[in-house]
Amino acid sequence: MGPITIKVKKLDPRAILPSRGSPFSAGADLHACMDAPVTVAPGETVFIHTGLTAEIPEGYAGFVFARSGLASKSGLAPANKVGVVDSDYRGEYMVALLNHSERPVTVNPGDRVAQLVVMPVAFTQFTEAEELSETQRGAGGFGSTGK
Repeated sequence: MGPITIKVKKLDPRAILPSRGSPFSAGADLHACMDAPVTVAPGETVFIHTGLTAEIPEGYAGFVFARSGLASKSGLAPANKVGVVDSDYRGEYMVALLNHSERPVTVNPGDRVAQLVVMPVAFTQFTEAEELSETQRGAGGFGSTGK
């Protein structure tokens, strides 16, 4: 499968287009677009502007994930764990960063704050049913497949 083109609009001239760290990176980095550094206190959530909006094609969605280095080294990760950007959304992409660490962490203008992965989505229709098919797992929930 070849690349799909995503139209991106800068809402702020300082905004940085999403970029990949390597040619086959699944995610494209989203960068902070702001006037000055912001310090995120332990346990605090701060909304970080990217200065961007995009046109994700119908049949796809954008998923905003943590950057593994930022999360593991600094404790900053999206507060909602994974942000979902629908194909019909045209507002600014913002990242709600939560500081999971025990120390304040500063985010500077231009810092990479999250990564955007664009994936196909299945559009489903839900219908009520009296019965569902049986499976070996059945109703086994959290941890039920572990040994």
